Amino acid sequence: MNTEEMYEKMKAKLNRVVPDVELRYKAEIAVEIEELKKQRNAVILGHNYMEPALFHSIPDFTGDSLDLSRKAAQTDKDVIVFCGVRFMAETAKILSPTKTVLLPSSKAGCSLAASITAEDVRSLKKKFPGVPVVTYVNTYADVKAESDICCTSSNAIAVVESLHSDTVIFLPDEYLAKNVARETGKHIIFPSTGTADADPGLDYQLIGWRGRCEVHEKFTVKDIQTVRSQFPDVLILAHPECSPEVTAAADFSGSTNAMIRYVQESKAPHYLLLTECAMGDNIAAANPQKDMLRLCMVRCPHMNMITMEDTRDALKFNRYVIDIPEEIRVKAYQAVERMIQIG
Repeated sequence: MNTEEMYEKMKAKLNRVVPDVELRYKAEIAVEIEELKKQRNAVILGHNYMEPALFHSIPDFTGDSLDLSRKAAQTDKDVIVFCGVRFMAETAKILSPTKTVLLPSSKAGCSLAASITAEDVRSLKKKFPGVPVVTYVNTYADVKAESDICCTSSNAIAVVESLHSDTVIFLPDEYLAKNVARETGKHIIFPSTGTADADPGLDYQLIGWRGRCEVHEKFTVKDIQTVRSQFPDVLILAHPECSPEVTAAADFSGSTNAMIRYVQESKAPHYLLLTECAMGDNIAAANPQKDMLRLCMVRCPHMNMITMEDTRDALKFNRYVIDIPEEIRVKAYQAVERMIQIG
């Protein structure tokens, strides 16, 4: 595909979302990336939060993090370029140990993943011996390695219930844990606040952690009320990393892929997504017949680090390579695989 053909392909989807001058510039880079991809026998993964010009041009697969890592593992490609953040690229490496995994930006971290360490998990396990540990996939490999099983935002309840345990440690997302507690009727405590030590006889079934996504914690019930006052018939979708008050006030709560399916399969006059705002643009581009309201400007600063220029340079200069010590990778793989078996 030459530059003009790439430009026309991108324009067909993005003419209402991305300025034409940007499309022409990024079409040139996309053609470079496609050639490098062939030379390196690479597969490119694009998370749902990538900016539209990247999302709708170069990825071989788009979606949420675990789904992308699983698809990449099934390919015969030598190189995986993960257009996402570091914990996502680590998961790809966990599932594809013999492949080279590249992250286009060395600074693409995650506030939620950074909220907990492997030592934190070990301390909790000492405080609550024998209690199984469920860890959200939005964590680094060494934290996964200290866990019994991982979960996603869409299967968190199923994973917790699969353990058949009176008590479960659920890490690290405070709001996701509270949403699971609300949906299952379980009492939750946060030992980092000292609650558990102060009253060891307290009735609880979930032990949480005070980690939050710096994007999703910004959405409030007032935001929903303000939007509904202007658009009473809007359908509001919230990610489970939003607070329980926000998910309860929304019309639907689900993972990024679940929100995409919900928009595609439902009929509403207007839609508003309470999640990283690039995703709203990506859905609008893919579903021009749907009226996606753009009433937020909440971008993840880490996802925003991933650019087409850096994606090109990742392939050109073989950077930034994701390496995980094999002992940690194997333990993390076991936690991820147990979750996959549940579905």
